[in-house]
Amino acid sequence: MKSNIHQYQVYYFLGIGGIGMSALAKYFKLNNKIVVGYDKTESSLTQHLVEQGIHCYYKEDVVQLKNRLQPYAKKDVLVIYTPAIPKDHQELQYFQQNGYTIKKRAEVLGDIVNEYSCIAVAGTHGKTTTTALITHIFLTAQYNTIAFVGGIMSNYNTNFIYQVKDNHRSVFAITEADEYDQSFLNLYPETAVITSMDADHLDIYHTHQNLIDTYIQFSKNIKDSGLLVVNKSVDKFFSTNKNLSTYDVNLNGQISASDIRFDNHKMVFNLHIKNELFQNIELGIPGKHNVLNALAAIAVARQYHISFDKIFEALASFKGVKRRFEYHIQKDNLVLIDDYAHHPEEIKNFLQSVRTLYPSKKITAVFQPHLYSRTKDFMNEFADVLSHYSDEIILLDIYPARELPIEGVSSEVLLNKIQHPDKKLLSKKELPSYLKNSHQEIVLTIGAGDIELLIPEIKQNLISA
Repeated sequence: MKSNIHQYQVYYFLGIGGIGMSALAKYFKLNNKIVVGYDKTESSLTQHLVEQGIHCYYKEDVVQLKNRLQPYAKKDVLVIYTPAIPKDHQELQYFQQNGYTIKKRAEVLGDIVNEYSCIAVAGTHGKTTTTALITHIFLTAQYNTIAFVGGIMSNYNTNFIYQVKDNHRSVFAITEADEYDQSFLNLYPETAVITSMDADHLDIYHTHQNLIDTYIQFSKNIKDSGLLVVNKSVDKFFSTNKNLSTYDVNLNGQISASDIRFDNHKMVFNLHIKNELFQNIELGIPGKHNVLNALAAIAVARQYHISFDKIFEALASFKGVKRRFEYHIQKDNLVLIDDYAHHPEEIKNFLQSVRTLYPSKKITAVFQPHLYSRTKDFMNEFADVLSHYSDEIILLDIYPARELPIEGVSSEVLLNKIQHPDKKLLSKKELPSYLKNSHQEIVLTIGAGDIELLIPEIKQNLISA
């Protein structure tokens, strides 16, 4: 049965500045709907929405809310909210108490993408880059494509794509499948990717096994004739899936890469797929972990008969996703790279990749932990990873996002656990001037909080030092 998600006149977003919410807002605006939204603070994402004619507000104000919605009947308004919105939010409570239709972001996303040939990418790490890669391949091949990506794709400068040119051909809805709060169980894909299942979001799942069980449940949502593409490291959990394709490096998966190397700011590798060998494939972004993401994207593209020529053209021209291994300074004697890594395994992959690229340079890693709960759950793992791979460690205070502090959990506690001779805790205010007044070669800003807001000042200070 087709969803009735398009029946409303007004789509009111609570948390419109979120990366997933803003993509949905753009979708409904494109469908000639009235789109309005609240967020706590203005951002580059909300500014972009305003430029597209979407009304954004930054103050909880029920009186103003009533005025905005006064011309419309309740049945014509859909309220969409994100779990980041507090339960005591005044506008959310107003909607709940006055009989409005309210849906979670994940539910609305499912209502949209399940109407098409849905391709969903899940995993603790790598899902944003893999989703963006698949999207770029499908667009390069000129397939009808709608995409909801959890980051700003550098090739297109957006997190949302709507390119439907041929109404007689299938439309592919490519989306990130978020495991937080079991959101991805709203998706019923034709093809799904699972990149990894490391423990995360234990504030929701409590145990790693509960998280794994939910991924298994997600895999059962795949349509009967559909395909599951999984990293070889986790394929044992999906042995009952009828159509399974595995990928890995070192010839372990059905699709694999060998002779992986970094050359002229790109990854180069040999591709092995169904007894065929393709040599010297170029991927336009650095990092061995991104070769894995590329293998997953290749598996999906071949499922839909995209030619190898188009696939390789897209991989070579792929510019990545903002805040994923994003260069802000790239000189022989000075480099600044920003990355969204916020899980110990992601940080490890990032730091290892940087060390491979710059084996003899001084590497300074600036890390802003994200969430008290995640810092508590992975305190020892964070300490272990940060004790290696870099020459100087700088911690910022924990970015709380939706959480209240947890007793005994702080960046100071984490700092004490890190086994490194050159480590320090700085405030966000102190950081730019410290970097300017100390010898730096490779500076890394790491984290999923607001550390990115410091980059313009850091960049200016480093260049002028």
